[in-house]
Amino acid sequence: MIDLDSEKIHEKCGVLGVFLDKSEKSNALAETCYYGLLALQHRGKEASGIAVCNEGKFKTYKGLGTVSSVFNKEILSTLTGNVGVGHVLYSNKTVEAKDVEPFVSSSVYGDVAVSHNGALTNYSELRKNLLESGESFVSESEAEIVAKLIVKHSKNRFEKALTEAVQMLQGSFALVVAKEDALIGARDTRGIRPLVLGKLKNGWVLASETSALDAIDAEFVRDVNPGEIVIITEDGVLSFEFGDNKVKQTCLFEYVYFARPDSVIDGISVQEARLRLGATLAKEAGVEADVVIGVPDSGLGAAMGYANATGIPFAFGIVKNRHLNSNTISQKEKSNYFIKLNVVKSDIEGKRVVIVDDTFPSLQTANHLVSLLKKAGAKEIHYRVASPMIKSLCNFGIDIPAGKQEISENYSEEALAKKIGASSIGFVSVEGILGSLEDIIPENFGYCTNCFRHFE
Repeated sequence: MIDLDSEKIHEKCGVLGVFLDKSEKSNALAETCYYGLLALQHRGKEASGIAVCNEGKFKTYKGLGTVSSVFNKEILSTLTGNVGVGHVLYSNKTVEAKDVEPFVSSSVYGDVAVSHNGALTNYSELRKNLLESGESFVSESEAEIVAKLIVKHSKNRFEKALTEAVQMLQGSFALVVAKEDALIGARDTRGIRPLVLGKLKNGWVLASETSALDAIDAEFVRDVNPGEIVIITEDGVLSFEFGDNKVKQTCLFEYVYFARPDSVIDGISVQEARLRLGATLAKEAGVEADVVIGVPDSGLGAAMGYANATGIPFAFGIVKNRHLNSNTISQKEKSNYFIKLNVVKSDIEGKRVVIVDDTFPSLQTANHLVSLLKKAGAKEIHYRVASPMIKSLCNFGIDIPAGKQEISENYSEEALAKKIGASSIGFVSVEGILGSLEDIIPENFGYCTNCFRHFE
């Protein structure tokens, strides 16, 4: 058996920052961070942490595991303050406690806490330079790099030190930074990683997705723009740009898979994007069938879009076991595909089935999915994918299993369908995925398609 999660394309992390009026009860901050992080849990389940500032000093609590397994009411009651940052972690390597964010560093400005989402392509260079200048590190966290860079430029006023530090970063990043009297957000100049600004009745919020704002009853204000720094204080929100942000390229996987369907990324509803992708998939790779189903959960939106476009009935078809606790079940159970998913036989038996996935998984995973449907009595199984074939690995922080690249290199669609036991297989084209969003793309925005194009 296989670990379903290991075959998925993964995002690095989710970040959150909260700034409350000083008149607010101090224990409200940690609870607000907690519920905001719960709404970002899909972006990373390996570790989570919260750091809050009280009287100029940060208190941090973090650990390995999901938000609900790391924190409880007793722990949250000890995290008092009015400004803080939170983090949920996905990592493509074994996570060690020392690498869990947020990361706190001392400076002439007082303690500074940093949470980071993305991948710094010049991480090794920055770390080497900082080591040579006399800095020491306790982790391999990219957030620690950012904190050290801010400290390095501390001879300047804070805003200038922050700007100079951010300008040294290459790659993708969404940052939330906190100090005693301010909450700061910054987004890479391409806008690859999302970051939004929200307003509470008693303060402000920065988060990776709007779903986090909804969870804590915050009003969406706007997206943080690519190449923008926002500084939140008691006086309000200050904003300024840094670097060259002429090329704006949000990662397409935010719409295909990463983000929650109830989120809005750069002005585009994620659910609307998935419905559109499904309709385009039907147009480019439609087939006669009796029922359309989606691979839960992120394949469901595209499956609905496919069904709406073709008039073929939509059914759930496959049910996900939502009562598995990744922190308590055994490794053997984690790797058992049939524990995670089950088929609604009445939706499948004797029917020609279109199964829609967000991305193509491994050959083994796809084969298991097809086997589940065959076992339930499917007459035909047509595998459809609401994104193009992966042709290159990503250097901007997306963990793409190498096997996905190898599939595109070694298999035609006909051979791939035969390999997984499906009647046929089809993908959305690069032109199709871009065309799906064309009329709702914000002005001067584009999308990163590097992983789909490298071998063309």
